[in-house]
This record gives sequence, structure tokens and C-alpha cells, in this order.
Amino acid sequence: MRPKVITADRRLSQIASRAHGLVTRAQALRAGITPDELKHRVRAGALIRVHRGVYRVGHRAPSYEARYLAAVLAGGEGALLSGLSAAHLHRLVKGSPPPPEVTAPTVRRIRGVRTKRRVRPNAREATRVRGIPVTTVERTLIDIAPSLLVDKLARARVPKAPGTGKLRAVLEGDASLSLSKLEERAVKLVRDDGLVLPETNRPAGGHRVDLRWPAQRLTVELDGYHYHRSRHAWERDRKREREARARGDDFRRFTHDDVFETPEVYLRELRAVIPRRAQR
Repeated sequence: MRPKVITADRRLSQIASRAHGLVTRAQALRAGITPDELKHRVRAGALIRVHRGVYRVGHRAPSYEARYLAAVLAGGEGALLSGLSAAHLHRLVKGSPPPPEVTAPTVRRIRGVRTKRRVRPNAREATRVRGIPVTTVERTLIDIAPSLLVDKLARARVPKAPGTGKLRAVLEGDASLSLSKLEERAVKLVRDDGLVLPETNRPAGGHRVDLRWPAQRLTVELDGYHYHRSRHAWERDRKREREARARGDDFRRFTHDDVFETPEVYLRELRAVIPRRAQR
């Protein structure tokens, strides 16, 4: 009985079946197809060029997974799907598949693909989803955070994994956060004085506010020089004040000196509107 002979075309089909219908030039050559035969197959339509060195095997209706994988293959060694396209692949965000974004050690111009260079990619930030090299959920969330509004980021569907509960609490504002020494000191003074504690860094309107007492309809912003010295910060603070007043909150602003140098003044204003906590 003669041994079964696997032809070059059969090898290509096997490779493509595991890669959303795609093969690379390097894979075709290793399968035994010569450069001239490769050109002939492209002219005949048996191979359809997607990107330089990346081909679809005999089909013209690729899935979004095929588009994403083709972009990664075109990005070269170490390339990963990233950004909003990675978020879509992880099912963190809903809607139509966004255009592919690729992060790689070496940036290449790829038509229809947004590319970004990361000099030293961390292997712990890479994974595979449906056979596509992609940034991990954690890395993806960091990458997309600047481009999403807080409410959209908070609605990201984080899959179940160790630490998911904590991350979800932060994103949805259920965690009580204190992001600076100034805020920590402001809350400690309130606690030590026996007053009702505020919510800290929780979403209200389109922004997070430093301290808020919902029941008393009071919003407090703390002005530390380091975080409030730019024009952007100044504009953002005024927008927060307008939003607070629009939702019916009283609005107070305290400085670093108010909290650290003259805390009695800070507490005196709060005592006028904030009740004391019930004693256990």
C-alpha cells in the first residue's frame, strides 16, 4: 500500500483551517510552494492578498476574526491585537467590530490597520483568543481607558477571573478610593470628628468627584497644587462645579492649606451641614 502523499495545496488548506482561512508567504514556502507558484495562485484567485505576505485561501468573505488575525500576521514577530479591537475580541465592549489595531516591537505601515510601537512587549501581557495573539484583558483595559468615557469604561464587560470583583468595583465606582494624601487627610479629619463619611472618587455626572455626601447633597472638591496647576485641570474643575450645582448639590472647595494647616476651618464648615455618625 502506497503511503499517502500530502500535496502542497493540502498543507496550505490545513494551515488555513486553523487560522481563520489565512496563510502567510513564509508558511506557503515551507509547505513546498515556490515563489513563482505563489504568484500564479494569486493571479488565479486561489490565494487572495490581504496584506503584504498575508493571504486568504480561496474565499472573499472573511470574518472579523480573519481581519484581526491578518493584521497581526502583517505586523510581524511579536505583534498583538490591541486597543478597541482587542476589547471587542475579548467581548469587553459591544457593537460592530472596530478597525484592527496592532502593537508590535517594529511598526509597519499596514493599510487599514492602526499600528503602535511597544519597544519591550511584556510576555505576561499577551494571550490568545480564538487563535489570535492579543493583549490580555488587563493590558487592553489600560490601553482603551484614555479613549473611553468613564461610563463606557465602567460598562466594559470584564470576564470572570481572579481580581475581577475588585476591578469591577473600581470601574463602577463601588470602591471607596482615596487617590492622594490630600484626600486621605480630608477623610481622616471627617472620620476622627465623628461626622458621616463621604463617598470618595465616585462618578457623578460626567466626572468623578473628590468627596460627596449624597444624602446631604454636598459635593466637595480638594485643590492640591500638583493636580490643579494646568489649564486643563482648571477647566475640568469648573465643569465639575457646574455639574454639582446642576444636580442640586451644594458645592464647597478646600485647598491643601485648609486641610493641613487650618483643619478647624475645614471641619467647621462641614459640621454645619454634615450630621454626626450614629454611635454603636
